[in-house]
Amino acid sequence: MDMGFPRFSGAVRGIVLASTAIYLLILLAVSFAPSLGQRIVEFGTLNPEHVLQGWVWQFVTYAFVSIDPLQFVLVMVGIYFIGSAVEQQVGWRRFTQLYFFSIIGSGVFGFLLSLTGLIAQGVAFSAGAAANGLLMVFYLLYRDAPIMLFPLPIQIPVKYIVIFTAAIEGAYLLLSHFSLFYTVMLAGLASGYLWHIVAARRVPSKRVEGPWQAVRNRYYRWKRRRAARKFEVYMRKQDPDSNRQYFDEYGNYLSPDDKKKDDGESRKPWIH
Repeated sequence: MDMGFPRFSGAVRGIVLASTAIYLLILLAVSFAPSLGQRIVEFGTLNPEHVLQGWVWQFVTYAFVSIDPLQFVLVMVGIYFIGSAVEQQVGWRRFTQLYFFSIIGSGVFGFLLSLTGLIAQGVAFSAGAAANGLLMVFYLLYRDAPIMLFPLPIQIPVKYIVIFTAAIEGAYLLLSHFSLFYTVMLAGLASGYLWHIVAARRVPSKRVEGPWQAVRNRYYRWKRRRAARKFEVYMRKQDPDSNRQYFDEYGNYLSPDDKKKDDGESRKPWIH
């Protein structure tokens, strides 16, 4: 776990857990109550014919409908790894906006194209559009960041991942005769790009820690905390009655002069 797995927290955790719970519900319903499972899938899948009848909730619910286990796992892994880095940069509020903007924007775009009666036909489901939106924003925030694709033991620049994703989904779009499913998937990339222009223009980009830098920095932080604990044990042996705290939670030394000023302001901890 010290090799660079992102923290499972924030909006990413909520989305992954909710998506997994819904997927398990659909899987159990399809397996043990096929008629109920079919109704759930039909209720949530984006179908232009149903939208014209007033089923507008499908612009959101289609992202939580999935059947194929491999597809579901790949999408959730992408949201976990890519989404965690994006959420860390933009915050959970903006991340949630981005996620649902990609879903709704891609769904509406595909629906409008379906009205032509020529392209974007069929149904759409899964959170692939949201994952593509996160991938595009990740690229726009961390343009020089490398990504290691399991099981390949090499790092690939994120721009090539975006190009490869667009090329593969574009090929499937052509092979499926411009189906709604792949139209919505590709629209996710455009939705992420549009969101970044409109909503995240002032979000500064920053360098991503590589796996070796992350391990090195964790090691140094561990050494500092370990040295701090040894020092506290030594000082308490010298003065058993003292309840003084020598270090903060990050291993920074707290100066003895760190106390309230007369005007009510507190001094910053002196960092050793």
